[in-house]
Amino acid sequence: MSLYRTELRRLAKRRFTRWMSVLGLLVLAAVVVGVFFTNEKIDAAVLAKAERAAEQQWQQDVRANQQYRAACEKATAAGTSKSEGFPEDCSVIQPPPREAIQADWFLPSTFDFRKSFDATLLPLAAILALVGFVVGASFVGAEWNTGGMMNLLLWRPKRLTVLLTKLAALLTGLVALAVPTTALWFGSFWLVATFRGSTAKMTSGAWQSFALTGLRGLVLAMVVTTIGFALASLGRHTAMALGGVIALMVVGQFGLGILLAMAGVRFAEAWLLPTYATAWLQKKVTLEDWNACQATYFGECKPDTLEITWQQSSVMMAVG
Repeated sequence: MSLYRTELRRLAKRRFTRWMSVLGLLVLAAVVVGVFFTNEKIDAAVLAKAERAAEQQWQQDVRANQQYRAACEKATAAGTSKSEGFPEDCSVIQPPPREAIQADWFLPSTFDFRKSFDATLLPLAAILALVGFVVGASFVGAEWNTGGMMNLLLWRPKRLTVLLTKLAALLTGLVALAVPTTALWFGSFWLVATFRGSTAKMTSGAWQSFALTGLRGLVLAMVVTTIGFALASLGRHTAMALGGVIALMVVGQFGLGILLAMAGVRFAEAWLLPTYATAWLQKKVTLEDWNACQATYFGECKPDTLEITWQQSSVMMAVG
């Protein structure tokens, strides 16, 4: 009997695997439903309503401006304009031009597939990685804890071969879950954009970019799953992996982030793991330091920047 097929069946039949997969899918479904009901398709009626709202806002600003100018003129006549905070010349108080109030400000949220879909691939990868990590840690940790691994090693006395075979079965199961889930994710948000937004300007290049981002999300989930499996194998208990990641998040992320902020370290986010996970998915993350202002010839203040690229993230994941 093939050890690989046996491990695949064992993984699929575990109730914990099934329930964690269902829970992850329910969370993703809740995200899709939430996006659907919080967006609206922009049509002529919605545009007209936004134009009316912009007109009303402009009229309110004009009336408020007139009242403020009248108060300024009254204070100037009484000689109290400076003490009340009014300018010396009340003629500088002018109402805003009509074009300053844009109708776009009053439009409801709408889901533009080309502009917005890329951001939705981050929670998809995060949920898949979380499910893979917990299931992977439990898959091997329970074997060590209950003594099942020892019985298996009596049958197959090559420990490294057994562990790698279990890992291969685990990653196969993750891919089997992630591929149709990602396809459904694409299809669901395409429907959201169709009924609650726009699918315009979608080109082959945009589809290729989304597909590559989804592929990078799958790779990230596989790496996180492998780390969970490895931690539980080293500690011979599921709690080793779960406790390790909790300690990493509390001490290594939140604690380190607070410490770096208190010390005033520049680009403190460059020391935190979520920054590299985001850079891996979005190709690049640009960090800004507003404490180091660089003035341009036009008097504009631009912060110092530091770019974290997906290549740097890939090195970190490979080391992990």
